[in-house]
Order: sequence, then structure tokens, then C-alpha cells
Amino acid sequence: MQGRIIKSLAGFYYVEADGQVYQTRARGNFRKKGQTPYVGDWVEFSAKEQSEGYILAISERKNSLVRPPIVNIDQAVVIMSAKDPDFNGNLLDRFLVLLEHKNIQPIIYISKTDLLDDFTEMDEIRKNYQAIGYDFCYSLEELLALLADKVTVFMGQTGVGKSTLLNKIAPELQLETGEISDSLGRGRHTTRAVSLYTVHDGKIADTPGFSSLDYEVDNAEDLNEAFPDIRRLSHSCKFRSCTHTHEPNCAVKDALKTCDLWQARYDNYLQFLSEIENRRETYKKVIKRK
Repeated sequence: MQGRIIKSLAGFYYVEADGQVYQTRARGNFRKKGQTPYVGDWVEFSAKEQSEGYILAISERKNSLVRPPIVNIDQAVVIMSAKDPDFNGNLLDRFLVLLEHKNIQPIIYISKTDLLDDFTEMDEIRKNYQAIGYDFCYSLEELLALLADKVTVFMGQTGVGKSTLLNKIAPELQLETGEISDSLGRGRHTTRAVSLYTVHDGKIADTPGFSSLDYEVDNAEDLNEAFPDIRRLSHSCKFRSCTHTHEPNCAVKDALKTCDLWQARYDNYLQFLSEIENRRETYKKVIKRK
């Protein structure tokens, strides 16, 4: 039989196939091969009635996330709060770079909009991200329309109301929520496990909150690819390996002058590029010491 793993717990894998869920274990040969089944995997398995089944083979994955281990994701809702904590465009772009690099379609959702007195700045941010090509949602209704027929993960900085949003989408899940700690200025991490749930004609999964993010991009070429707005412009740069920093005839820097590229995005690109270069220099120094 063939199906998809929708839950992993204590060595058991729960596989959904033809509207039924089967409890299975992985064959020992997976460990020998260094393979581990993950939530989201499409698998071939055996299952006899009233008995435990076994996973026999794992299909090729189209993408994966490490934290938590979940695979074959169509899209990710990145939740950023308007206030408490304040909207953080730099962190949002880190999430977007990670998702672009993983070939996962991002959806931006802004929580706690009821705390805003004026939407002028947020509306401008929304306009700029929509111009890049991202879905940008203020309301639950906008978001629900995007979930059908997709496997969707939810991610966001700790304290932005991720579990609260998921409870609105699927009250039956009754996910635990944590209050913002006044002394720490951040939320308690309350997400404990990962499962795929059938909600609004699609599959959704929760993911842990993040206070920081390693976007898993370690070179200028991949970083360029992970910024769709910069990537499109870079095709017109004089040099194919242009880093958009010091090179002449750079279409990206030219677009800044004509306001065809959002300055905030370019500033974040430069910061991420600097971080990548600093990590590489540190790595080289460590290797030399050895």
C-alpha cells in the first residue's frame, strides 16, 4: 500500500492511506542505510488488519525542514506580529530566504493588527511584498482561501501568536498557548510535537517558534537566488557573478536609484551577505589552525 506519514511518535509512524490511518514501524534496513522516515513522507508500507504495519520504501522528497523534521511541504505561513513584538522585517526576510532556498512557497500573515492605531506603514510594507509576488494576509479569511489542496507549515518568531492563529483555524486541535513574558519580552515556547492535520481541504502542521534563524544559505549565488526581486534584476547585471555590492553596471544598484527595488530588502540582502562572508572567513581561520 502507499500513503503519507502524518504523525511520528515514539518510534511509530502513522500513515494515512485511502481515508484510513495505519500504525507502522520502519524496517531495520532503513537504519543500516542511514535513512529515517519523516512526517510528510510518501511511503510504501504493508499493513494487515488488526496488526502493526511496516514501512517498506520512502519516495523521493521534494524538500525538507530540519526543525522540525518534516518533508514535502507546499507552502509555509510566516507569522509576524504588527506589535508586541514589533514587526521585524529583517527576521521576515530571513524566513523568506530559507523558504525560497527550500523551494517552499511563502505566505506572509500579520497578527495582532488590532494593536495598530495606524495602518499606513504596514500597508506600505504589504504593498512592497505583494509587488515581489508574495501573498500577504491581514485576515483569517484571506489565509483560509490559500490552504486548500496544500501541505502548509506555520512558522514565526516566538510570541507572535502562532498557536492562537492555529486554534482559530482548527479549534479541535486545542493547541496550548503561552502568554508573553513581560520580564523577558518574548513568549514561552509551547509547541511540542509535529503532526499533519486535515483542515480546510488541506494539510497543516505546526512548527516551533524561533527567536533567530539560520537560513541555510552559505554563498552569494544562493542568496541572490533566494531574493526573487533581486534575482530578476540580476539577469541584467554586466557580470554573471555580480554580488550587487561594488561591481560596475549592476542592474540591482541601478534599480535602487529608480526606486524599482525596495531599499529595505537590499539592506537586508547586504547584511545577510556580510554574515555569510564572515562565517566563511571564520571557517577558514579555524581550518588553518588545525
